[in-house]
Amino acid sequence: MWGEEFWRENINMEGGDGWTWRWIWTLAVILLIFTCRLLSSRFRLRGGPTLSYSSTATATATATAPKTDDDVVSLGLGIISDLDLKNLMNELDFETSPDVIWEDVVDKSTDSISYKAKCYKPKDGPLKYLSVTTFEDCSIEVLLNFYMDNHYRMQWDKTMVHHQQLQVDCRSGIEIGRTIKKFPFLTPREYVLAWKLWQGTDGSFYCFSKECEHPLAPREKRYIRVAVFRSGWRIRKVPGRNACEIRMVHQEDAGLNVEMAKLAFTKGIWSYVCKMGSALRKYSDEKQHQLNSTAGASMYIQKVPAEFEVPKDLINTAHPENLITSVPPPHIENCRSNTRKLSRRPSNKFIANSLVLLGGAICLSRGHSSLGAKVAMAYMLSKLTKRKQAGNLPSNNKVS
Repeated sequence: MWGEEFWRENINMEGGDGWTWRWIWTLAVILLIFTCRLLSSRFRLRGGPTLSYSSTATATATATAPKTDDDVVSLGLGIISDLDLKNLMNELDFETSPDVIWEDVVDKSTDSISYKAKCYKPKDGPLKYLSVTTFEDCSIEVLLNFYMDNHYRMQWDKTMVHHQQLQVDCRSGIEIGRTIKKFPFLTPREYVLAWKLWQGTDGSFYCFSKECEHPLAPREKRYIRVAVFRSGWRIRKVPGRNACEIRMVHQEDAGLNVEMAKLAFTKGIWSYVCKMGSALRKYSDEKQHQLNSTAGASMYIQKVPAEFEVPKDLINTAHPENLITSVPPPHIENCRSNTRKLSRRPSNKFIANSLVLLGGAICLSRGHSSLGAKVAMAYMLSKLTKRKQAGNLPSNNKVS
């Protein structure tokens, strides 16, 4: 009854022409609103600009396997940069914050090998170790090949039960591999690491390794994936005698209690170093004739940038960790700039509301304020009701 009186009243107020115009403009407004909603729903389904870089990268790395060799190679780009090398060089030479206080942990030696280690606990990370291992009567080439030979390592390092190389990028020199280690009474640990080698003009070698994700190494429930792994070393000749040293900075979070991990390191590292020294002697005797013919790691060694080898008093000693955080990789910077550009465009919500107001203005301009106002108010009330109902629904994304 109310509806019939409403429409009859409006027909009597104006002639047939007025009634026709009211219907035309009302339908036009409704059509514009539904068109806008359809376009916005399609835009959301495509989902490109609404996803953050981190969520896209994580989903790609964990769920999408590469289809071509180029796809695999692209995954290794940008994981390790020369700034990581600069940071490593500073730490190896104690060019760090004066607030860092190292604690002596181990200092042992024999006639053929010596080992010293210090550690400190950063505020925002696991224990960090700085160690120096010196091998007498050893050349740099033999020590480098021994240290990078993961297959030979499985013969003498009983904690290492599996190693698989996943990717090699010949252009950047970055390699990616997966290693499984077993420890007594603990769940095996899984390491998916990227590493890169550099050679200095003085004949020394540098290596930096860090954790990463790779589609060829999906997570498995039977292993615990090591979440934090930052390790770097320098192999160089000891001045004045026939000996070589490995100076290493190592930081790892294998899911152990801090004090337990420190105790295990202190009690077990010297035995491990002695075993490594014996394996090095055997490696030197058995594989010396293969060094010239083995491709090994030497194929992918990069040169230390010239500016890093300038005398220290001429180098800008700004902390490289600040440089790393202030200069993001190009693909991340592009993503951020695209996000900023997208944010300047009017949102779908703004467009829909503008069309509603435009439709109301058109209806008012055609001489029937009551009809245009009622159509606009009906739409706005329906939207507000839906939002209120959606806001009262429990969220499934809350963290318990």
